[in-house]
Amino acid sequence: MDYYISVSFKTGEAQTAMMSALLMDMGFEGIEENEKETIASIPETLFEEEAIKAIFQQFDVPYTFSKVEQQNWNAQWEQSFEPVQVDDFAVIRASFHAPVAGVKHDIIITPKMSFGTGHHATTFLMIQEMSALDFSGKTVIDFGTGTAVLAILAEKLGAIAILGIDNDEWSINNAKENIVANDCHHITLQKADEMAADKKADIILANINLNVIIANILLIKNACLPKADILLSGLLKEDETQMTEILTKNGFYIQKIIHKNNWIAILTHLL
Repeated sequence: MDYYISVSFKTGEAQTAMMSALLMDMGFEGIEENEKETIASIPETLFEEEAIKAIFQQFDVPYTFSKVEQQNWNAQWEQSFEPVQVDDFAVIRASFHAPVAGVKHDIIITPKMSFGTGHHATTFLMIQEMSALDFSGKTVIDFGTGTAVLAILAEKLGAIAILGIDNDEWSINNAKENIVANDCHHITLQKADEMAADKKADIILANINLNVIIANILLIKNACLPKADILLSGLLKEDETQMTEILTKNGFYIQKIIHKNNWIAILTHLL
């Protein structure tokens, strides 16, 4: 019997995406995210404990190891993957799922990994809040686009030009596949470590994490067209005080904060 080593950890969606991409480069075959944790698995013969420890130390994320029997990760992932529905507004499903009746927007995401599929509370919050914004004829920047699920939804809501930015090559490639699968034609992608310094938009979406948002707050501010809406997530409930203070200090007015489990999303705009 062949065995795998599973590594379990919990962090924000953007960090999960980055860490998962690094783990896949090391030979990890199965990565599954649920409400409680992310579980990544690698054949025992490829397991290099020190290299894996270095990744988790880099992101300052605690983790645990366990030993499991070999599994068909893709088949298991597809079997466990269920469509995510946000009220009657949107459903996120894989191509092998049947369309869901009575939902306004149908989004198909290739389930290669679970981050960016709506299963994470922050994606759910972003989509829920996007339902209240007017995207018709607007330009959008999706900072930390991941699978491009939010960029795809923005086009379906009427945005005429969407720029998706991500620093991970795997995410960019997966985003391209999902853009094609959803027949989108107004989304461009950019591989970059920070917010675009030469672009401006009517709506800015940033589902990343506290540190990245703080590091890019001036670039986000600079990217705002007059009366722009800025929707931020990837933030823990415990980040709320610090994030609101930084936004206020930099001239943003906080319009709304919504919660799901231990996560928050903030809708804001410039004063």
